[in-house]
Amino acid sequence: MSFFSTPKIGIDLGTANVLVYVPGKGIVINEPSVVAIDTETQQVKAIGTEAKDMIGKTPDSIIAFRPMRDGVIADYRVTEAMLRYFIQKTLGSWNLLKPDVVVSVPAGITSAERRAVIEAGLRAGAGSVIPAKEPILAAIGAGVPIYEPTGHMIVDIGGGTTDVAVISLGSIVTAKSVKCAGNKIDQSIIDYVKRTHNLAIGERTSEKIKIKIGGAMRQSPENELEILIKGRDYVSGLPRQIKMSTNEVVIAIERELAIVIQTIKDVMHETKPELASDLIDNGIILTGGTSQLRYLTDLILAKTGIKAYLSDDALYCVAKGTGIALEHIDVYKKALLAK
Repeated sequence: MSFFSTPKIGIDLGTANVLVYVPGKGIVINEPSVVAIDTETQQVKAIGTEAKDMIGKTPDSIIAFRPMRDGVIADYRVTEAMLRYFIQKTLGSWNLLKPDVVVSVPAGITSAERRAVIEAGLRAGAGSVIPAKEPILAAIGAGVPIYEPTGHMIVDIGGGTTDVAVISLGSIVTAKSVKCAGNKIDQSIIDYVKRTHNLAIGERTSEKIKIKIGGAMRQSPENELEILIKGRDYVSGLPRQIKMSTNEVVIAIERELAIVIQTIKDVMHETKPELASDLIDNGIILTGGTSQLRYLTDLILAKTGIKAYLSDDALYCVAKGTGIALEHIDVYKKALLAK
């Protein structure tokens, strides 16, 4: 690469996290997609990890929130500021060339949402923006040979959306995107703890419960994990701690997992018979942070009869896909630009 060649950046613009991939370097940024705003001056106070640390701990004049909701832009101005921050942090302030950027978007994105991503990226300092669908990027990042004439099912479960797609010959043959993923699972745990234990917990505690002891299927007592959680008692208003087990989490998130399973079944119902037979041979490939939930592969096998595999570096598959696509843009451009 010459000194004056156009820089290239791949951005996994997730509801929960933003990952930035630079060809030749790998993933250089992995930070929460959270922005802290001063409501009195409308100024951005913090972005990323620093902003997430403020959640639930800020004075009334500062709000920390996620500008991405369900995988798409909910607050255009703040998303633009967030993208600018990550692009500048990646390239350094000395860089004068505008980068070519590949940005991940959900499979079910509308043309208006697609335009919003392009405009936000251009205004944030990109020279060109290619919005690429997450299932394609996840497949590339997971090492799936997408151009072969055989069907591969990708289930990408992130923070805001679950994308399920069958890919063959470099294109998405059939796909469905639902706004039910990690964030909804976190909220269902909050609701369960409130309903069952009369305890108020925040989203950071809920996420910790999911990661530390969460599971997709009920376990025997000897296989259960436990965690001590702290919160505020709804009746007394005082701090209190309780013990929570894996099977309680399974009960709490049953509805959300049922939606994910139904989405997989819906895509299977729409898949052509020849490709459906490929799925039996190739199995279902899971990507995305929430796909790492314990026993999720077992649940999918039990409900669909098809074996599921958790891809290596599941959390990073989409980000890696953006980087591989950028490094081999001539090979993947058609797949990325397909509507």
